[in-house]
Amino acid sequence: MIDRLMPRGLDVDGGPGFIQLLQSLHLEPTWPTADGDMSMIEAPESTTVLAARYKDGVVMIGDRQATEGYSVAHRRMQKVFPTDRFSVVAISGTAGLAVEMVRLFQTELEHYEKLEGSRLSLDGKATYLARMVRQQLPLAFQGLVVVPLFAGFDEIHQTGRLFTFDVVGGRYEENDFGATGSGSREARSYLRNRYSPDLEEAEALQLTMEALVAASEQDVATAGPDPRRAIFPTVVTVTAAGHDEFDDARIEPIASAALEAVR
Repeated sequence: MIDRLMPRGLDVDGGPGFIQLLQSLHLEPTWPTADGDMSMIEAPESTTVLAARYKDGVVMIGDRQATEGYSVAHRRMQKVFPTDRFSVVAISGTAGLAVEMVRLFQTELEHYEKLEGSRLSLDGKATYLARMVRQQLPLAFQGLVVVPLFAGFDEIHQTGRLFTFDVVGGRYEENDFGATGSGSREARSYLRNRYSPDLEEAEALQLTMEALVAASEQDVATAGPDPRRAIFPTVVTVTAAGHDEFDDARIEPIASAALEAVR
């Protein structure tokens, strides 16, 4: 069905979305507040995620490591999540808050689709996600930062699109690639030197995997592929056919080639 550019069920100015429905029933989710001194809180942090447009859509990759200070908190964390058939989101920052934000975002999109009988437009999804980031601003001042990366296939314009965000909820559409997290600078630098807008899917997969490996070489918080432990990055593509989550059997040869190419 044709997407709506201005959502009713998910009004970005505070209309009747899923959270508002819960509030009307006095069942709203409990979010942590920034009251008191939270400067000593240490929470696991999810690190590098990146995405790139290619000829048929977008590819998004996330490493699997979460850190807590200078320690590894988790080695197999998922940071890339399909949000509906034609969109995907990746997270960086405070891991627990980020995962909760993604779950609420997924629920909001499902709620909207059930109410309206059509999917929210890609622009509408990106705008609503920006609003969710902005709501976390008090926590960001306490160091509990969540910054997502969002991409999808625009059914109206028949093209892949990619959005980055800042900590205050600013939303920016990227024409080529984007990255966020502790290794994002290194990943973007690698992509900048090698990216081409007419990449085929296999080329885009290889390039983004190499960029993640390059980031892991310079950023201690970022983990590249780890064949010895059988830990591989999460990989999702989104095209006109919908999202496609890669299993480890499909990721392993791409990861092995990237390790050889970068090292």
